[in-house]
Amino acid sequence: MHIKIWSDIRCPFCYIGKKHFEAALNNFPHKDDITIEWKSFELDPNLQTNTTIDALTHFVENKGVDAERAKHMFNNVTAMAANTGLDFNLEKSIPANSLNAHRLLHFAKQQGVSNQIKEALLKAHLCEGKNIDDTNFLVELAKTMGLDNHKVKNMFSSDAFTYEVRQDEMEARNLGINSVPFFVIDNKYGISGAQPIEAFTNALHESYEKHQNKPLKAATENTCDIDGNCN
Repeated sequence: MHIKIWSDIRCPFCYIGKKHFEAALNNFPHKDDITIEWKSFELDPNLQTNTTIDALTHFVENKGVDAERAKHMFNNVTAMAANTGLDFNLEKSIPANSLNAHRLLHFAKQQGVSNQIKEALLKAHLCEGKNIDDTNFLVELAKTMGLDNHKVKNMFSSDAFTYEVRQDEMEARNLGINSVPFFVIDNKYGISGAQPIEAFTNALHESYEKHQNKPLKAATENTCDIDGNCN
């Protein structure tokens, strides 16, 4: 059974959802029959990377939310992440365009290490405050994952895998996906958001046994949409 997951490195709920999904998958008796494919989704393709401000300031300036409310929202997401064992540092994360990170993910997919790279990118952006648009950083990160740094450098010196990123995003639009994370199980069942572990567990069992005749209802909470709104 094949599972496609659309997400963005910039999306905190995508990291939380990844952890919830993995917890469910690890306890799924047929997990060896499951293949995972990470799909690209940019919450803001036009975002200009700005290393002079932090994500909280960027959020306040671009969403019209006062600083106190924004900090409260950030704290809520951080607390939710902590329940999954993640140590978010959202206030220090850099507002960075994610296209280059998605290109690296497609390169990693060819090498069979996309899940490891995805994990490293999410941690770098949401926990460590790294610039995921900095190709020098991305080359070094890829090297730590065992990828050939010369090949990665050559990839970034071209427009390689930009087309693949755009194709993923077109596929998402064709499926009506406008917020992430979004999980498509066996091209039939859709799950939206960082749902509880139990929801992913139920979805895996139901889809695997083919007990459903219609798509799972897609929830809308705990997602980030194309306008950069997280709820």
